[in-house]
Amino acid sequence: MHNFDARLRDAADRVTKAIDALLPPAQGPEERLLAAMRYAALGGGKRLRPFLTIEAGRMFDADDNVLLRAGVAIELIHTYSLIHDDLPCMDDDDLRRGQPTVHRQFDEATAVLAGDGLLTFAFEVLSDPATHRDPQMRCLLIAGLARAAGPLGMVGGQMIDMAGIAADMATAARMNRLKTGALIAFSVEAGALIGGAPDDARHALARYAADLGTLFQMADDLIDAEGSAAAAGKAVAKDAAAGKVNLVSLLGVEAARQRVRLLAAQAKNHVALFGSRSKVLCEAVDFVVERRY
Repeated sequence: MHNFDARLRDAADRVTKAIDALLPPAQGPEERLLAAMRYAALGGGKRLRPFLTIEAGRMFDADDNVLLRAGVAIELIHTYSLIHDDLPCMDDDDLRRGQPTVHRQFDEATAVLAGDGLLTFAFEVLSDPATHRDPQMRCLLIAGLARAAGPLGMVGGQMIDMAGIAADMATAARMNRLKTGALIAFSVEAGALIGGAPDDARHALARYAADLGTLFQMADDLIDAEGSAAAAGKAVAKDAAAGKVNLVSLLGVEAARQRVRLLAAQAKNHVALFGSRSKVLCEAVDFVVERRY
């Protein structure tokens, strides 16, 4: 996994530097807003979603700069979702990535606006000709990201979570697929799209990404159920305290771990047709399964 870890760190560094260069400096009358946006977007993180975009695209020899900018847009959406997820009206968290959440570091109104700013700026990045010279490709990326982040994607999944209606396996699975899986799925899809992957390859990658998204959320729920706040960099055991239902609470920890192992094997099998080209994507599955933060 050493090579995988090095590639993940390299991608994270490149994404962070790109975000730093693209976000406006914190100055002028709107300085507080821009400072909060930069605080959240530059505050660390695994950058797994843009990493998946980059690695999926590299399988088809896509332009690395295009992949990076698409990955940046996806990471901006992910960061905005974390800011809003941490708000008192949502999960009411004080800690994210080992540092105070945006509404604690600044204030609640600034946090809402910082999330809004990152959300809209993501589409500004994608719409820029610097992302891709073909306007049709830019439109496809914009539309795909909007679907993944919207009411039938991430936001819809968050609503199911907040409404507390995921009381059965089917609804909990749908919540996972929308809240977490949709953006992860688009991360992989974007790389394949930019790389001009043929239909059979895109279908295989879509199945891989769907399983990976479920894996990621189940791993996150296992961390909440069993992990420590120090290791996770955020509060844990909050779902149980709030009476929230998810696949881990419905299955039980041991059965959930068994489901995770099954999904991991299935995800890898989906990309077996790519041979050695899928090595990094398979290692990404192991990374998600084994992570503790």
